[in-house]
Amino acid sequence: MCLAIPGKITAITGQLDETFRVGKVSFGGIQKEVNLAMVPKAQVGDYVLVHVGVAISVVDEEEAMTTFKYLKQIGEVDELLT
Repeated sequence: MCLAIPGKITAITGQLDETFRVGKVSFGGIQKEVNLAMVPKAQVGDYVLVHVGVAISVVDEEEAMTTFKYLKQIGEVDELLT
């Protein structure tokens, strides 16, 4: 099953223009490089849903934490955290 995992943007690490950006996103303390092109208004500190290395939407912190907790309980984030 394909899932989007919530994470927090901790840094914008590259920017070609206003749309094509990449950044570091923290998933429970694990940092991954993520394409931010689909969320051009997202900033450091925002929570995003990430699918296959691409942030697909901005979500609020409460929704992100709840979703991450449930995904962790069912073992869907184990691969990400190893």
